[in-house]
Amino acid sequence: MTDSDTAYLTPVIDEDGAPFWEYAAQGQLRVQACASCDELRFPPRPCCPHCQSFDSTWRRMSGRGRIWSYVLPHPPLLPGYAEQAPYNAVVVELADAPHIRLVGNVVAAADAPLNSVDPARLRVGAPVRVAFTKAGGGVTVPRWLLER
Repeated sequence: MTDSDTAYLTPVIDEDGAPFWEYAAQGQLRVQACASCDELRFPPRPCCPHCQSFDSTWRRMSGRGRIWSYVLPHPPLLPGYAEQAPYNAVVVELADAPHIRLVGNVVAAADAPLNSVDPARLRVGAPVRVAFTKAGGGVTVPRWLLER
C-alpha cells in the first residue's frame, strides 16, 4: 500500500500559504520573506512581524537542515497511521534560516512509507535534506531524508 492510498492528514491551504504549496509542487522549498526588511517568516502571513510591511516575496532555500526535535507516536492516534507504526514526526530547523522550523517525517526515499527509517537512526541535530511527495488531494508535501 502506498502513502497515497492511506488516510493521512493533508494541509489546509490558505491564501497566505498557497505559494509555499505551489513551489513544493515544483520541487522547491521556499520561505516567505519581507520585501521591505528582508526578514524570513514562517508560517506565511500577510504582514511582516518586524516592520509591518504587507509586501512579500518567496526565497528559495537549500532544502538542508537538521532535526531540531522528533517524536515516535505511541500509539498512533489516527487510524490511517496505525499500520505505519512506528513512524516519526520531526521538526526540522532550516540551515539557511535557523529560526525557521518545518514539520514532517524522515523517510528512506520521497515516496517511501512513513516507517521506512529505523527510529534508532534518528537523533536531534542529525542533518537532513528535503524531498517532496504527493499526498492526498494532490498536495505535494515536504519530507526529509537523512544526510550521510
